[in-house]
Amino acid sequence: MNAANTFPAEPGLAPGPHLKFHHLGLAARRPDEARAFLAALGCRMGEEVFDPSQNVHLQLCTHPTHPAVEIIWPGETKGPIEKLTERHASGIIYHVCYETDNLPAALARFAEARLRVVCISSPTPAPLFGGRKVSFYNVMGMGLIEILE
Repeated sequence: MNAANTFPAEPGLAPGPHLKFHHLGLAARRPDEARAFLAALGCRMGEEVFDPSQNVHLQLCTHPTHPAVEIIWPGETKGPIEKLTERHASGIIYHVCYETDNLPAALARFAEARLRVVCISSPTPAPLFGGRKVSFYNVMGMGLIEILE
């Protein structure tokens, strides 16, 4: 793991699995405009994927030095980002994704740090990540995070 992208153990907390930054989540009503901006930055566009369980289209955009960005846009019927894209027509970064190899230990570490964390979505296989599980949490003082296992 890259030390710049991990959370080191704080004094008084047991060392454990560290979360590694993975990507930013961008809700976009018009994905072509988001793609144009990211392409202008030199990002490589990954394959478009539809996630029927969330009713959203997804595309991961990567760059050798910039953070990866996941573009998320609504499916044909209402889904979890519908209101976000209505309120923020030009798009909005609404989640930060971290990767872990031990979700229970990472969640225990949040508890040790006395963070208020609410599970929004339990671990579910994600088509964009080859079936690896993702879960979402609202962390008070931080906002929405996604954890990729």
